[in-house]
Amino acid sequence: MSNLSRSRKLVPVDRTFGTAINPHPCNRAWLEVDSRAIENNARVLKRFIKKDCLLMAVVKADGYGHGSETVAKAALEGGADSLGVATLEEGIELRKADLDCEILILGNLTNREELLSCFHWSLIPTISGIREAIICNNIADTLNKKFAIHLKVDTGMTRLGCNFNETSEIVAKIDCLKNISLEGIYSHLALADNDSRDITGSKSFTSIQLNRFEKVLQNLGPRKKSLCRHLANSAGTLSDRCFHFDMVRVGLSLYGYYPVMELEASLKLKPALSVKARVTLVRDVEKGTGVGYGHIFKSERNSKLAVVAIGYADGVSRALSGKISASVDGVLVPQVGAIAMDQMVLDITDHPNISVGKVVTLLGADGEMFISPQEWSDISGSIPWEVLCSFKNRLPRVVI
Repeated sequence: MSNLSRSRKLVPVDRTFGTAINPHPCNRAWLEVDSRAIENNARVLKRFIKKDCLLMAVVKADGYGHGSETVAKAALEGGADSLGVATLEEGIELRKADLDCEILILGNLTNREELLSCFHWSLIPTISGIREAIICNNIADTLNKKFAIHLKVDTGMTRLGCNFNETSEIVAKIDCLKNISLEGIYSHLALADNDSRDITGSKSFTSIQLNRFEKVLQNLGPRKKSLCRHLANSAGTLSDRCFHFDMVRVGLSLYGYYPVMELEASLKLKPALSVKARVTLVRDVEKGTGVGYGHIFKSERNSKLAVVAIGYADGVSRALSGKISASVDGVLVPQVGAIAMDQMVLDITDHPNISVGKVVTLLGADGEMFISPQEWSDISGSIPWEVLCSFKNRLPRVVI
């Protein structure tokens, strides 16, 4: 017998109950996703954009943490025309969920294997240059079919996309590929949600990007009429209809938040996400007691504390430690001490009736109380997008 066999104790699984007993998703910590809010937001945004403009629901990063399949289905029900994802795997996941609308992959696919899979699943890749277009053409040529693509143009984001001054030449080369169907052309705004002025103060950079994109389209002549032209993200969509073109790509606003707070009053968007957890222990401590890792908090009075089963491994940043509050029955209760991997502590001294099993709301609505991801991002030096995308898969998504 090996040393490993002697040291490892085998524990038999009790089969008395027959089928497995699985925990309820709301036992520890979970996300509540209101699919009706997503549907409402899609409908509101669809009414807001120009009459002939298409609405793309951006559901990348697991639907900004809300669950991509849930969001996609609700958005389409609310009037979205297509979906946008970041990766090939995200697109395939939606196809496996029996979603048959157009799905654009916003990230670059660079090799034949990826693009072949993209073609197989009827996904539309983003192309930044002629190299990937040739790979797509060769794939479609072997099957005697057409490969639909969108071309991205860099007008100032300095990320993906071809140089805006070279667009006409690249489009001409793509049009020479007999198995390619160039169906869209687009760019991405860099500063629309927080625009600044150049050193002369004469023109915003978003306006510069708009002018560059319009010049690109002008140089394409009649060819542009057969392309789906799109530029606006949520901020661009809400700020001015001149950014709408043939389609807009809406992410943050689909989930009920405003990238430009000045526009908040103009639309009735509904936040769709709540983050909740349960109290697992209540304890009394004396004045001067250190709490949690590093004892960054010490009780200033005899106190009652509640341990809550959620932490940074679930997506609640450690940078929020001691700076946020949670809502219990619509009343704010301060979080104290360092947020740990799986737990945090609340000071419930002023609310001693809180007991084990009580539901705590960390983000979202709790009665009349609402805690926004903007609050967390302001505290941690982040942005609402990152806050929403931080919640990990071990938090069950409970769809309302």
